[in-house]
Parts: sequence; C-alpha cells; structure tokens
Amino acid sequence: MSLSEITARMTKAAENAGRSVDDICLIAVSKVQPNERVAALLDAGHRIFGENKVQEAAGKWPDFRSKYDGIELHLIGPLQTNKARQAMELAQAIHTLDRPKLAKTIARLSQDMGSCPDLFIQVNTGEEPQKSGALPAEADAFIAEARALDLPVQGLMCIPPVDEEPSLHFALLAKIAERNGLAGLSMGMSGDFESAIALGATHIRVGSAIFGARVYE
Repeated sequence: MSLSEITARMTKAAENAGRSVDDICLIAVSKVQPNERVAALLDAGHRIFGENKVQEAAGKWPDFRSKYDGIELHLIGPLQTNKARQAMELAQAIHTLDRPKLAKTIARLSQDMGSCPDLFIQVNTGEEPQKSGALPAEADAFIAEARALDLPVQGLMCIPPVDEEPSLHFALLAKIAERNGLAGLSMGMSGDFESAIALGATHIRVGSAIFGARVYE
C-alpha cells in the first residue's frame, strides 16, 4: 500500500471522527526494512520514522540524516537503561518510558545533556506479563513520578493484545490520558489505525502497510 493510500485512509478516518488529519502524526515504522525502501519513502517526502532498537537506529539514521533534512526519529521499542543516552542522542521522541528506573536515568541524562526527547509513557493496557509498560492501575502514579522528575511527558502509548478488540484498549488509554491532562496518544498500527484515530490517536505507528512485509535476515 502506498503512502498516499495510507494518508487518504487517515484523512477519511479523521473526518469521520470530526477531527483534522493535521493533528495526527504518521510514524512510518522502518524496523528491519531494507534501506532502499526507507530511501524511497524519504524521496517521497516523508520524514517521520519509528525504530524499535537503538542499535539498528544508530546503524541506519546518521547516514540518512547526512542526505535528507528534517528527519524526525521516534523510538517505539523497549529501551534498556544502558542504551538510554544513545537513544536520547538519536531520537526526537521515545514512546516506551515504562518504569521508574528508566525515568530516573533519562532525568539524570537530560540534566547532563541539556535536552530531552519528547516522552510517552507506555501502558500495558492488556496487563500482559510478557509486555512492557505500566499497569493501568499504576499509570497515574507513574505519570506523577515522571512529571516530578521534570520529564517532558507528552502522552501515553499502548500496544493492544493481538487477540482482543483494540478499540477497548485505545479507549482505556484515552481515559487515563484525559484524567492526567495528557494530550498525546500513541496508538494504532497497520491493522487498526482507523479505530485508533476514531478514539483520539495523535500518533499512529504504521509499518507493513507502508513498506510491505518486513525482511528478517
């Protein structure tokens, strides 16, 4: 599916929800995609991309940034504390702030570096043991803790369970964000971004629908 087809679907979903598509950020998830596919999207004018792993981002994006202006990189995968500095140097936004230890590390590094990417707190809306994120019952306290560290928390992020209706999880995330006065909602992927837009998504993370199937070595 082409970038223009995705943006057309975004526009229609936004109109159906009484929203402006200009208020929704399309993050093209480029993890494990061949560089030629990424370059094709850059040539088409897209500049906002998402990566799961710091190591992959570090091997890919400095070179692209030397050739293309205005690239905005979002880290959307789990972040180890020992990779936090590198992530903060590479990314303009981190969507996976998920635990107090990481929050404290980012706060300390932001003091050292004099800047900090935009941050989204990941909420494990499905309470899945294998998945990162603050549990819904603990989200309010963690949001308050991150704010007390003067971290630039812009919103919340979730990845619904694969076997459950995603809109239920999007609605839960939106409810938590609203009661905490957070405007950002990073939710919705290739198969469900229209439902996410209907429920207030400000950032959608779309990979395979733009690039095609991922290429794993």
